[in-house]
Parts: sequence; structure tokens; C-alpha cells
Amino acid sequence: MLEVPVLIVGGGPVGLTASLLLSRLGITSLLVERHPGTAIHPKARGINARTMEIFHQQGIEDEVRAAGLPPSKAGFIVWTRTLAGEEIERRVPWGQSEKRAEVTPVRPCLCAQDYLEPVLRRCAERQPLGELRFDTELTKFEQDDTGVLATLTSTKSGETEQVRARYLIAADGAQSRVRATLGIAMQGERDVYDSVNVLLEADLRPWVQDRPSALYFIENEEMRATFLTINAHDRWGFLVNSLRAHGLKPEDFTPERSVEMIRRAVGIPDLPVKVLGVAPWVASAHVAERYRDGRVFLVGDAAHEMPPTGGFGMNTGVQDAQNLCWKLAAVLKGDAGDALLDTYNAERQPVGKAITEQALANAASMGRMEKTLQGKGARREFLNEQGMIFGATYGSSAVVPDGSPRPAVANPVTDYMPSAWPGSRAPHAWVRKDGERVSTIDLFGNGFVLLAGAKGGAWADAARPLGIKPLVLGDEESWREVYGIADTGAVLVRPDGHVGWRSADGAGDPGRTLGGAMAAIQGRA
Repeated sequence: MLEVPVLIVGGGPVGLTASLLLSRLGITSLLVERHPGTAIHPKARGINARTMEIFHQQGIEDEVRAAGLPPSKAGFIVWTRTLAGEEIERRVPWGQSEKRAEVTPVRPCLCAQDYLEPVLRRCAERQPLGELRFDTELTKFEQDDTGVLATLTSTKSGETEQVRARYLIAADGAQSRVRATLGIAMQGERDVYDSVNVLLEADLRPWVQDRPSALYFIENEEMRATFLTINAHDRWGFLVNSLRAHGLKPEDFTPERSVEMIRRAVGIPDLPVKVLGVAPWVASAHVAERYRDGRVFLVGDAAHEMPPTGGFGMNTGVQDAQNLCWKLAAVLKGDAGDALLDTYNAERQPVGKAITEQALANAASMGRMEKTLQGKGARREFLNEQGMIFGATYGSSAVVPDGSPRPAVANPVTDYMPSAWPGSRAPHAWVRKDGERVSTIDLFGNGFVLLAGAKGGAWADAARPLGIKPLVLGDEESWREVYGIADTGAVLVRPDGHVGWRSADGAGDPGRTLGGAMAAIQGRA
């Protein structure tokens, strides 16, 4: 019987990211995916800047960007009566604005899921500790106090194999078999609106090249639809929402009917169009009542299903994986206690709930649901959600409070205040490292890091025996002001880039103080 530390179920962006992260943390894993290969439909497309920071820290940012579109191809969001007709409104998403550079040096990316997944697969397969098996389905599992016994079945031959894993990560999507087997309920609203995605070939450049956009919303008396930019040339998605409310059913979308609707949405009756595929789906807005069940953990759509208005689903899932994987690695290596694993639910479930609620509010404002068909237009928060993207702040036993008040913002959806308050994302600031000017974002991602002021050498000495990478930074830049410490102070950043502990200045016994903080974070206190 094969034995592995971690079994990952699901080979989408979240499962593939988990495989990559675990390998980089020195943990062997096996990923199984029932489909023969990666996605064949675009599905998710927008990768926000926080997720791109994760890809940057794992050394795969350039490969992801090469698979996606350059920023110049998606600078706007456009509302129009028809693509060739009257324009109603256009916005510059916050991630494409100049203000973004004040928060992160890493840009967001528009990369369709069927382009992204092959990149993540290649990057995961390059890691010697991560094995990936496609055409392989989890058909049964049971767990006890020491691990999970899983039955895997080949979707080609029907042959079965049993695998013993210490832990199981369920990244098996919105219809998660793992979640259903565990009897974990979803909390929130189910089936809030129905939609159809049509993948098509048509040269739309005459009506888009002077206003490159990720989304072209079509709003007129006949329909509410969206053109989704894929390659900004001849490959597009066409999304029609709220079918029932407009007297439509998924089966109405024959290739001929789809071509007719696309031509009406463009406003060109004889436009050459080729339909490549039609995929109906139903949006829900609900979150799992718990993300952990013994040795099984839910991530991505298995843990939270949200409307795509805002593009948060895949991003939230990748960030779930980032939060979970370093904790699993610490426990498997014997550096942390089981209590650390409980903090995955404590930290990520509130984030999942908050983002799902906001995605639903976006959908309501845009008239996506039958009860809000007369929505007056996308609320101002839509695509201006920097507070949600960067402002997630954790409260759990894996965060040591420093007694300071949490920074307040007027609107936590749109407003972000860079801060190293314990639990928050360690903010971007420019620093000097080995004579080179780098962002603090470049320093995190694969282990604990201690940032100490110019007179914080005692903190650095205390960090090394604890397995923490210390960096004593000078005052050439204003990083200490952003991080809220004196030149004798220090900040401990967790492997997921969130602040675990902070001391504004020095301490009488740095070794004991820092050691106590690490013990608390790792569940050994």
C-alpha cells in the first residue's frame, strides 16, 4: 500500500497550487484528478495581485504571465448597449490603476483557467516531491486518529488502489464528493441565479481594440450579457445571466441560437461566429460550516462557492492553499502541534464568508438575480475591492497580539491601510537587502522571516536557533514607519506572508520573548 504524507483530491488551480507549495516546503504529496487533463474551458480568468504575489514568491510569476494577457489588453471595464453601439460607462479597475503600485509591486493578471492550469501543472510536476495522477478518482475514504485510508480508481481501466495518507486536502470543487461524504453542510444562499457560458471564435477587434477591457457588459432591453476577454483577438467567452427571468433554458442555447444572440449582442447581424462550446451553470453564495474534519481539509470551491462577480473564487481558493500548506508542513515535520491545524478554519472561514457576501452584493447590484433584475448598475465597490484583496486580517492562536488597536478603515471592502498589525498581510515596503532595493514581498513565502530594525541585532541572534531567517534592515527606506516599529524592534512574518508577532522595540530577553511567540504560533505553548 502506498503511503504519503498528504493526498490532494482535485487538479484545478487550487489543488495544483497546493502540490507546488507542499513540495517547496519539503513535503511529499500525491494529487489525483478524475479528468484526463487540465481544464478545457476558460472558467476563471482574473488573478488578483495578492494571488500573483503568491506565484511571485514561488518563482512562477513569469510563466503565469506568459500564458495570460499583458496589462495593455485589459485596462478597462466597459458597459455598452451593444458592442458596436452606444457605450454606457467605463471604469479603470483598481488593480490596473497607478495606486496599485503603492500597495504591491506585483500586478494582477488576466489568464484564462485553461491557459493557467497547464502552467501550474508543469510547475508542480517539476517538483520531485509532488506526484500528479490524472484519470484517477477518489471513490472512497475513511479516517481515523492516525490518517486517511483512500480508495483510488482509474477512470480508464477501473482498477483500484488503496493509499494511506496522514492528511487529505479536498480541492474537488463545488460538488465536492469529500465534503458530501463528511456530511458538511453549506451555509448561505444556493442557486441564486443561472447562467450559460458560450466559448466562441469571432474577430471582435474592430469594436474593442481602442478600449481594451477584461469585461464588456451588454445591457439593453433584450438581454444582459457579457463578453469575456480571453486572447483579445478571436477567442472570447459570452456569458448570459438570469436565464429563467428572461424565459430561457440552457437547452435553448443551440449553436445556431447562440450565434444569433452573439450577433445581437455585438450589433452586427452578419458577424462570422463559430461556437466552440456551451456550458450552463448555476451560481450559489454559500460557505462550508467547517473547513476541517479530523484529518481532512476543504479548500477552494469545496469550501466556498460564490458568484463570479468580482473574480474572487479561484483567488480565495489559492489563498486557502497557501494558509493551509505551511501549517501541514510544520506539523508533519514535528515543528508544530495539532492545534496549529485548527487555525486554518479559524482564519480562512471568516474570510470565505466575507468575500462570498461581497460577491453576492456585486451580483445583486448588477441585476444578476431574479429579485434584483432592475439593479441600477454595478455598485462602486465592484472591481475596487483592494480592502478585501489585501486587508484580510487573521485572528487565531497562530497570531500573537501586541496590544495595539487594529487600524480602522471607513470601508473594509474598498479601503486598505498598509499595516504590520499582527494577523495582517505583511505590507509592501521598499528595503535594501545585500545592496539591492527590493520589496518586502520578495522576502516572504517559504519560511518564517524576522525583519529587525538597524539596532535589532539581538532579535536576529534569537531568531537563528529557532529556524527563523533574520533580516536586519537599515533605515535607507521608510519601511519601519509602515511596519510600526522602532530601530530596536522586530516583526515576525509567517510563511504565508501574514504577521505572526511584532515587538515595537527591544526586549530584556529577546530569546525567551521570540521563542514564546513561536511556540504560541506553532501550537506548542
